[in-house]
Formats: sequence, structure tokens, C-alpha cells
Amino acid sequence: MPKSTSKLYEAKKQKNDEFYTQLPDIDKELKHYKEHFKWKTVFCNCDDPYESNFFKYFAANFNFLWLKKLIATWYSTSPIAFSQLPLFEIKWLENEKPRAYKIEINEVYDANGDWATNLADVEYLLKTWKWKNKLTLLKWDWDFRSEESLNLLKQSDIVITNPPFSLFREYVSILMRYNKKFLILGNMNAITYKEIFSLIQSNKLWSWYWFNMSVIYKSPYENKLEANRKFVKSKWYDPDKNFIKVPSVNWYTNLEIKKRYEDLILYKHYTPEEYPQYDNYNAINVDKVSEIPCDYDWIMWVPITFLDKFNPNQFEIIWANPQFFMNLEWAKWLSKEFVENYYAHWWKWNYVPNHPILWYYQNGVAVIPYYRILIRRKK
Repeated sequence: MPKSTSKLYEAKKQKNDEFYTQLPDIDKELKHYKEHFKWKTVFCNCDDPYESNFFKYFAANFNFLWLKKLIATWYSTSPIAFSQLPLFEIKWLENEKPRAYKIEINEVYDANGDWATNLADVEYLLKTWKWKNKLTLLKWDWDFRSEESLNLLKQSDIVITNPPFSLFREYVSILMRYNKKFLILGNMNAITYKEIFSLIQSNKLWSWYWFNMSVIYKSPYENKLEANRKFVKSKWYDPDKNFIKVPSVNWYTNLEIKKRYEDLILYKHYTPEEYPQYDNYNAINVDKVSEIPCDYDWIMWVPITFLDKFNPNQFEIIWANPQFFMNLEWAKWLSKEFVENYYAHWWKWNYVPNHPILWYYQNGVAVIPYYRILIRRKK
């Protein structure tokens, strides 16, 4: 396993993967969705309001975004609770034994008379206008699956947060069950989950502006990896304060954006030599999204990175490998000869005869591509 991802893997294994997203990464994505927030209730249901940059973003931009209401919840099981710089000095909360709580913001104005509307006003209003903006303890100290959190979810219009990667499937299933709009962070590998890919295929979830990012997170782990520390320093964060780089992160959403319907410009022409045919399925292989041929109208297997260029008016997503082949009784799976050829030219892997996966020969060499998506041009 690559060292750069070992900590993330360990976090997932231990269900201890609560990383705090940094404000520049939030702003870089959310600035494209301003029109979706007008008169809406935003719910950040995996965010400590005392520390979260998601809460900070929406509280500071409450009037600019014309929000109706902002709700954020926190649970004491957070592995890095109260370890970041606090947004507010709320003494009674600091003196409490860590317990689940929520903040509800209904109004923000220049309460302290400094000619600006910012977090200082939010803090003042929380302390004084408690009938408009309030911080209250929750009855149950659980997470986004608790009855209280689900009741708050029902009241909300849009959910914006960074859910635990280890619970991503379950988190998304709850959002879909309650028919909520959302914009959330998740690992790129989530695309390969059967439940998530089915939503992408059925046009109920997509990923756009910032795709396959390397993101700086505040982590419960000490950053000891030199290459990771160097990257963190290059982004002006301090690795000694447990800031880490996490690669391959996507934003996932069901909010409509204009960019989603921009056509991918195709310029390459199909030739059998450049686009080999798969031996166990009637489709060609395309190694780069930018090289999808403009004159091939049948089925193509393309890299996973196609999804941030996917225009549903231009292409149809049929399915993905390997889930696709797991359900085909007639598929021609790996032969013994192919496996031997593959091991003779590439590294050893867990491939055995009859393994259900895509394969082809190129110039006499056995090739098994990385995860592929099956598409067809509509126009």
C-alpha cells in the first residue's frame, strides 16, 4: 500500500476518519453554487459548529447567500473535538463534559456596530438573541443517523458537509431516502461502490468542479510522512499541527450546474490500431478521456476520470467494471494462458483463471486495465 494513503486506510479501518476540511477548499467549490442557497435551510450534520469551517463559511456568508437558516450538529465521539482554533468563546460549553449539541442560526446582522457582518456578530447574537440564534444540547449523543439528526434533516433543504469516508455508503443512502439536495466530500474510490455508481448511472449523483483533488485536512493523526509534510508546507499549513494531505478526494452533489452540460470536445478519429478491442466484450478501450474518438458510435470502456467530464446529453453510462462482469454468465473470463502471459510481463496480482474482469491483448501482451466505465455517445 502506498505510504501516502496508509493513514487514511487505517482511519477507515478503525472508523476514525473525521478530518476537518479547510476553508479555501470549501470556498473554491461552493462559490459555484450560490444560486442554490437563496431562502434555503442548510444543514451541516457532520460538523462541530465550534470548530467547523463549513459552519464558519455559511455563518460568515449568511446574508450574502440569502440563507433562510443554518443548522450544524456535533457529537462527542469526534476524535479531534476542541483541538482546532475555536470559532467562538462559549464558556459554558468549554466547561461542559463533551456532549452532542446543535447551533441554529436564523439571523445575522451587524450586532456589535463594527460596520461589518461576520463571525463576531454570530457569536454576539448567540449570546444575546437566543430566541433567534441558539446553541442547545442534544438529547442523544449519536451521529447523523440519530433520531434528532434525522428530524433536523427533514427540516433542511441542502446538506453540505464532509461525512466520514468509512460511512459514505450509508450517509448517501440516508440523503437519498429523504430526497435531499446535497454537496459533500468523499473519496474518489466511492465511485467504485456499487450503490454509489448506480446513482451516478441513473443521473441522481455526479461530481464536477473539483475532482480527484489532494486536500489538506486537520487529522487525529501525527503527520510523519516526509513527502506528505512537504506538500502540506507548500500549501502554507503546519504538518506539526496534524495537518495532512489526503489524495483522491471528490465533491459529490445532486445540485444542477451549467458546467455539467458542456460538451466534451472530441477530436481524435477511431483506428483499430490505436483503440484495441476487448477479448471478452464487444467494446474498445480508451486510455485517456481526452482521446475518446469523435466518430465511434458503439460502446467504449473509458477511465474513471471520465466522470468529471460527463455530460448526460452527450453520453450514456451503461455500467462499470468489475460489477458489470460479475453479473454476466456468458462472459469470457480470464483464461489460464492469459494469466500466464500477464504475469510474464507485469507484476504479480491476485488474478487467476476465470477471474471476472476486462482484458485484452495489445501487440501480444496481456493487458488488464484499471477500473473502467462503459459508455456510448448519444451525439
